[in-house]
Amino acid sequence: MSGQSLGLIETVGMAAAVEAADAAMKSANVSLVGYELTKGGGMVTVKLEGEIGAMNAAVAAAISAASRVGSVYAHKVIARTAQNIEHIIHSRETVGVVQPEPETPAPVAAQQVEEVPAQTIPVLHIDTSPGASCMDIADETPQDPMKKGPRPGPKKK
Repeated sequence: MSGQSLGLIETVGMAAAVEAADAAMKSANVSLVGYELTKGGGMVTVKLEGEIGAMNAAVAAAISAASRVGSVYAHKVIARTAQNIEHIIHSRETVGVVQPEPETPAPVAAQQVEEVPAQTIPVLHIDTSPGASCMDIADETPQDPMKKGPRPGPKKK
């Protein structure tokens, strides 16, 4: 998250918070971090992250939408958050945040190689004289044992 902008919208009531989050997400390219309930007063803080221009537009839209439903207590946009404050933004109290699990390498499945029968490719001497035709070469190629007889049609020479 370091380097991203942070948007905070504090509303009175959950309905205003949901309206704020909905308007912010629909108005600009920002990500919803989650929401956090305060320890009294019915306040709900909506947390957003994204680029600074998109964040300003999203927070402005969120304030306008939430004001029609309830009241907005406070709002703040922080451009380029400092390093090492992720634990404050992505805290345990923030609802909607999925705590990252330690990455363990996935077991690599052994690939089974199918045995492919060896194929032989016939080597031909190609006549490059001016009177030679590709049909002459095709008539001289060894026949596949699966095929029966020569190709249909007249021979050209």
